[in-house]
Amino acid sequence: MSKEVKKDVNKESGKKTAKELQQEVAEKAKQVADAANKVAEAAEEEAAAAESAEAGAEGAENGEGEKKGLFGKKEKKNPFKEKFEEMQDKYLRQVAEFENFRKRTDKEKSQMFDQGASNVLEKILPVVDNFERGLAAVPEEEKNSAFADGMNMIYKQLMKQMEDLGVTPIEAVGKEFDPNFHNAVMQVESEEVEEGFVAQELQKGYMYHDTVLRHSMVAVAK
Repeated sequence: MSKEVKKDVNKESGKKTAKELQQEVAEKAKQVADAANKVAEAAEEEAAAAESAEAGAEGAENGEGEKKGLFGKKEKKNPFKEKFEEMQDKYLRQVAEFENFRKRTDKEKSQMFDQGASNVLEKILPVVDNFERGLAAVPEEEKNSAFADGMNMIYKQLMKQMEDLGVTPIEAVGKEFDPNFHNAVMQVESEEVEEGFVAQELQKGYMYHDTVLRHSMVAVAK
């Protein structure tokens, strides 16, 4: 079924394929790695410059034989420290951006898969309907025959596979009419249910996880 899903997914206009998403993730990872390398190089340069500056300061102090007063000192900015902080900030931003990109692509891939799976499963529902019609049409005296038992076993196996994929039937008869799940095609007189409740189910509806795969076609009591 995965090949059919991929075909349906690729039909979605403007959506990226899994390969393109992987390439984008790889490019982002390379950018993060380059930023990390630059941070490491800047840190090494800063350490070397700090050692050189410290050695020069000690030599100057020993040669002059005196120290400057506290208020005579002028604080100087360290360009290497500023560069390091700048690269560190860029690195953290790249990491955060990559994490957001990863979460966004994972969500998009999940939505694309669900959309493709829904399209495939919706095409299987008429087959399930025909199975149910065929089993209902078996004469009473032949319901225990080997053929009927075999067909019933195949139907149960099909429904078990659908259930494992997240497909479940919508409850209709005896439930209050809900346009989110039911599609009313007629009104009927009924002594079994109250007005506004579903009296008959003309076609079974199904859910795929939390979304409606197909609305139940029902008759509502009046």
